[in-house]
Amino acid sequence: MDVPDRVLPEASKSEWRALLAKGRAAVSTQQRVAEATALADAVAGLSATTACCYVPFGSEPGSIALLDVLRKAGTRVLLPVVPPAPGPLDWAEYTGTSSLVAGRFRGVLEPDGPRLGPSGVGEADLVLLPALAVDRRGVRLGRGAGYYDRSLGFAAPGADLVAVIRDTELVERLPAEPHDVRMTAVLTPGLGLVELPASDRV
Repeated sequence: MDVPDRVLPEASKSEWRALLAKGRAAVSTQQRVAEATALADAVAGLSATTACCYVPFGSEPGSIALLDVLRKAGTRVLLPVVPPAPGPLDWAEYTGTSSLVAGRFRGVLEPDGPRLGPSGVGEADLVLLPALAVDRRGVRLGRGAGYYDRSLGFAAPGADLVAVIRDTELVERLPAEPHDVRMTAVLTPGLGLVELPASDRV
C-alpha cells in the first residue's frame, strides 16, 4: 500500500479517508498476518501499569495477540465499550478472549466485565488507539465518528498516546483542527515505536 501524501497538500479529511480506505482494502491477508505478528512483538518493548487498547476489526492492523502480550507482561488492559449514543467511550477490563462479546457495531468485540465509565481512560499510562493515519506533528485521522476525540479529554496528563498504524500511514501532514489531541507516538509493524517530537505537537 502506498499513500502519496505529498500529492495531496490541500486534501480534506474525507478525501484522505477515501484514499486510506482504498489502500487498506488492497492489503493482502498474508501481509495483515505478518503485520499483526510484528506489532505484537513491538508492543512487548512497551512498559505500562495500565493500558487502554482496542480489538482491531476490518482492515485495522493488529490482533488480539497484542493484548495478550501486554497482559502477560503484567499490564492491566482496558478496552473500549461503544456507548448507546454518540459520546466518550466507556471502558472495561480485558481478562482474556473469553471475556469478549459482540459490541454494538458489527465486527466489533468488547469486554463484558464491569464498566468503568468514560473516566476509565484516565487510569492508563499508555493509550493505544486506532487511526487511519498520523502525521509528523502527531495529528491523528480517525474514521470520523468522534468517539476517541471525545474520550481523550479524560486521559491522564502525561499518558503516552500511541496510534497503531501501518508504516505508510505515517505521513508528512494531515488536515488539523484546534481541538485535535495530538499523538505522542505511533506504533507500526516495520518501524516499531516512533516518538513524535513534543515541539511539533502545537
